[in-house]
Amino acid sequence: MRLWILQALLALLLPTLLTQGEGKGRWEGRSREAGKHSGPDVDFELCSFPARGSRRLQAGNASGPALLRLSDYLLSNYKKGVRPVSDWRKPTTISIDVIIYAILSVDEKNQVLTTYIWYRQFWTDEFLQWNPEDFDNITKLSLPTDSIWVPDILINEFVDVGKSPEIPYVYVRHHGEVQNYKPLQVVTACSLDIYNFPFDVQNCSLTFTSWLHTIQDINISLWRLPEKVKSDKSVFMNQGEWELLGVLTQYREFSIEGSDSYAEMKFYVVIRRRPLFYAVSLLLPSIFLMVMDIVGFYLPPDSGERVSFKITLLLGYSVFLIIVSDTLPATAIGTPLIGVYFVVCMALLVLSLAETILIVRLVHKQDLQQPVPAWLQHLVLERIALLLCLGEQSTARRPPATPQAAKTDDCSGMGNHCSHLGGPRDFEKTLRGRGSPPPPPREASLAVRGLLQEISSIRHFLEKREESREVAREWLQVGSVLDRLLFRIYLLAVLAYSITLVTLWSIWQYS
Repeated sequence: MRLWILQALLALLLPTLLTQGEGKGRWEGRSREAGKHSGPDVDFELCSFPARGSRRLQAGNASGPALLRLSDYLLSNYKKGVRPVSDWRKPTTISIDVIIYAILSVDEKNQVLTTYIWYRQFWTDEFLQWNPEDFDNITKLSLPTDSIWVPDILINEFVDVGKSPEIPYVYVRHHGEVQNYKPLQVVTACSLDIYNFPFDVQNCSLTFTSWLHTIQDINISLWRLPEKVKSDKSVFMNQGEWELLGVLTQYREFSIEGSDSYAEMKFYVVIRRRPLFYAVSLLLPSIFLMVMDIVGFYLPPDSGERVSFKITLLLGYSVFLIIVSDTLPATAIGTPLIGVYFVVCMALLVLSLAETILIVRLVHKQDLQQPVPAWLQHLVLERIALLLCLGEQSTARRPPATPQAAKTDDCSGMGNHCSHLGGPRDFEKTLRGRGSPPPPPREASLAVRGLLQEISSIRHFLEKREESREVAREWLQVGSVLDRLLFRIYLLAVLAYSITLVTLWSIWQYS
């Protein structure tokens, strides 16, 4: 054993002596002379070299690739299960950084956010240090991740393992700084608020913390300044549905039920949905249908086509809602405002149809239709018409029957006893008094009397029909005024509702 140690020692000293011009024989003599020395002296010389110092001399002077020698030098006696600090009281500070690369999906129903990030962390490993001059001026080296100590930094919001590529190496610098860079597909839980859909802004957090080690062992810090992290969009894929507004950071310490404190670093990913697709596919068709419903009020109120037109719009809107139901986000905790908008639009269409049915019922012509009550005429044709700037509507009444007409009607029911027009006998006396020829026979007078009765019946029928038309005309006037009143109320409701929604969505879009 001693002989082997002496030979190794001679192999280390041989290159130095050769540079000084020493001969080979001199070295052999010294070797033989050294072999005669006693054991305790040799042990004393060997004890003067620490074990790591001897490895350093071997690594620095032995032949072979510098990277291989450096790797052997660093990992020969390395214990990856021990936190790499000389003083156990000193915590290991892990500096981390996050760069958002892409927003892959936002699942509103399951409240899950899937992102792709570039994750970076570094820490100081006091057991991975060397002098670059001893290893061909190497200042950094890549080592397998499985061969060194790595902190147990996890994301608290993890709900699923993403498809992340495996990066098996880390960079180690000569002063002990370990740099661990890796891309991660992060599937995390996030409280998504979809009330403002499709103008919603989401704020999801990524909380990095050590799952086991307390702050006395592992502390966490931010690699870059918060301002640079917030505005960094250099690698973000900006052509998708979501727009990255910024990444906010927050450091805090917390404890669980009075236990030791833990350090954590929160990254708040603030994203905003681009609403153009949803505005074109959801809002514009609904707006067009509502505009057509408003235009339908210009159809004549006594036209039956208005009812069929409104029913067609209502059915079309129902089919439209069935088609877009899969596009709307669905959650168990709330309904987006656009869903409320669709429901209100459907309700407005139903009210429009009900108003149309009412007006058509009022102006519909019937044989036994009652005249318009006086109070309704006064309220609608005078008050409401004046309020709508329509002017006072004229109410043309059927003129009262003349005395002559009344007498004719009486004659039709009195037969030969009609005295106001003169019966046949009076007619004969009149003719005789005037020197007229004798009256016609009785059959002729009966024919004239029948003709007068037929004429009276025709006149009575025409008067009844004119009265019925006048009643229908009055109801048409009342229906027209009420139709304009309800149309303006409906239009004001639609405009107020639309302005409110546009204002809210504009505030949410540019806030």
